[in-house]
Amino acid sequence: MSAEKVTKKKTCKKRVKKPLALLGWREWISLPDLGVDKISAKVDTGAHTSSLYATHIKVFERDGKEFTKFRVTYGKTGKRKFATAEAPLVGFRKIKSSSGETEERPVIKTSLCIMGQCWQSEITLTSRQSMQFPMLLGRACLKKRFIVDPSRANLSAEQEIKV
Repeated sequence: MSAEKVTKKKTCKKRVKKPLALLGWREWISLPDLGVDKISAKVDTGAHTSSLYATHIKVFERDGKEFTKFRVTYGKTGKRKFATAEAPLVGFRKIKSSSGETEERPVIKTSLCIMGQCWQSEITLTSRQSMQFPMLLGRACLKKRFIVDPSRANLSAEQEIKV
């Protein structure tokens, strides 16, 4: 008996990449776990980590785990809203500001929603009162989700923020 040689074609499955959504340099986002339905954020690809303007930041322990309690201010001038929120503390991170100063900030992990997409993202809490935007979106939370067109703004306003 002669053995027939069987050749199998190797099929290579190509991964179909989902097109990335387009963001402008400024967008509206929501932080549903923190009770923030709509907050203006500056998209900053120069910053690695996202940051949120928070005041009255306190670290406490519950059931053997560390948490943070803080106050978020958001909304348009004259129509400011406030939310007191709690979130598990991931840790502390040293962040170098654009002015070159290093600051140690608490880091939380919470849901972030923009343009119908929601995911868990690490966010540092800091006093951004001297800044124009209460939220800064860093490149770590944008990676593999969005591309940024710096000539456009508020593209998320064209889509409903899904929570």
